[in-house]
Amino acid sequence: MFRKMRRFKQQISDEQSKELLKKTKRGILSLAGDEGYPYGIPMNFYYDEEDYAIYFHSAKEGHKIDAIARNDKVCFTVMNNDRIDEKDGWSYHLESVVVFGRASIVEDEEVKWSRARKFAGKYFPSDKYVEQEMHTGGMERMALIKISIEHMTGKTVHEK
Repeated sequence: MFRKMRRFKQQISDEQSKELLKKTKRGILSLAGDEGYPYGIPMNFYYDEEDYAIYFHSAKEGHKIDAIARNDKVCFTVMNNDRIDEKDGWSYHLESVVVFGRASIVEDEEVKWSRARKFAGKYFPSDKYVEQEMHTGGMERMALIKISIEHMTGKTVHEK
């Protein structure tokens, strides 16, 4: 169903891909937008290895929610900061992960708050700030979106 990577020598392991998802703070969510135009938007996110899912928050209405309602198939891409290897002729090194899956709004309140706490823990320095953000940041007004991962491929690029 999903294509194999053409340049398979650049493929990184599933474990490396998962580590990149855990460490990276932002990615690009790609959806089928209005009038069939692609819609890509940068997102903060949380990767939950146990659920094999990616979570992000959203307003309860808008372009993103409308696009997911029309077509729940999404792509989510992350990449680390490239680095330059001066010893190797100023070559660039970059790793990325492309995830394909289906997006849905988390309806279960217990799951919503549990995953939102984990999400906030990735971005805030302490539990105190997480709890403060959870209760003053408008979580009641927000939707939590889950991408159930169907396929994931990571790769490394080394370019001169």
